[in-house]
Amino acid sequence: MIRVVVLDDYQDVATSYGPWDDLGSDVTVETVTEHLSGALLLDRLQPADVIVAMRERTAFPAPLLDQLPKLRLLVTTGAGNASIDIAAAHRRGVTVCGTGLLPTPTAELTWGLILALLRHIPADDAAIRAGRWQENVGVEVAGKTLGIIGLGKLGQRVARVGLALDMTVIAWSQNLDHGHCRGLGVEPVGKRDLLVASDIVTLHLKLSDRTRGVIGPEEIALMRPTTYLVNTARGPLVDTDALVAALRDGRIAGAGIDVYDEEPLPADHPLRSTPNTVVTPHVGYVTDGTYRLFFADIVEDIAAWRSGVPIRVVGA
Repeated sequence: MIRVVVLDDYQDVATSYGPWDDLGSDVTVETVTEHLSGALLLDRLQPADVIVAMRERTAFPAPLLDQLPKLRLLVTTGAGNASIDIAAAHRRGVTVCGTGLLPTPTAELTWGLILALLRHIPADDAAIRAGRWQENVGVEVAGKTLGIIGLGKLGQRVARVGLALDMTVIAWSQNLDHGHCRGLGVEPVGKRDLLVASDIVTLHLKLSDRTRGVIGPEEIALMRPTTYLVNTARGPLVDTDALVAALRDGRIAGAGIDVYDEEPLPADHPLRSTPNTVVTPHVGYVTDGTYRLFFADIVEDIAAWRSGVPIRVVGA
């Protein structure tokens, strides 16, 4: 028997989205719908031959991998996972495989957060349900400047929408191709100039040692009191303490946040009560289409591994 454990299945959907029956009757699938850590996590994982990790919800450092003697296959959703020690897994003889990932959902959520912030959609929804009427004055995006930090596939999608909404779109990253940028209708600028000029700053960078804290106290200080910050990339790109302080002091207009330093977000975290924010529980990629792709690929990964010819191997 092959025992598969699917972690962090918060919506309890893994069994319905995945064609698990294709793997045969000698494979059992166990889903974990809550986030586990410490001894509880270890207790659930030690019997597993195969573990499925949902993005970076649970980390797999070397000390944890060393305590999983039965583990032979670790599947992560997406093409890679910064929270898995790939080298340590390979040293233990554990194959690590990935899946495909849709390029559109996170860019779409970015615009959901932008419009929710500027048009006060959550606040107005709450007000009308409470019997009140027209309490807020919104801000239009047409004619405003959208500053994109990171103009990769996601950043480019966000940029195209901004241009369609008659915004001026500017961009910065450490390796920005200025010619390609201008070819998209986006003006390349320096980091300081972007922060000073933008009405909306949105982040679309991968997290690395170089990008961690790319928006800190000094960067936030460059923004205007009318500027909004949106982060659907990774929490540690932004200094959370500096952001919370700026929001509470009114030094920026608001923030739309989908990603956090610690996830799930603790019940007492200040971002749960910080003014002028729209916060979502890291759902940029959480869509029907994404889950259909993830779980189909997961089953395919397991089947290929069992046949001796693993596919989508990470770090091979």
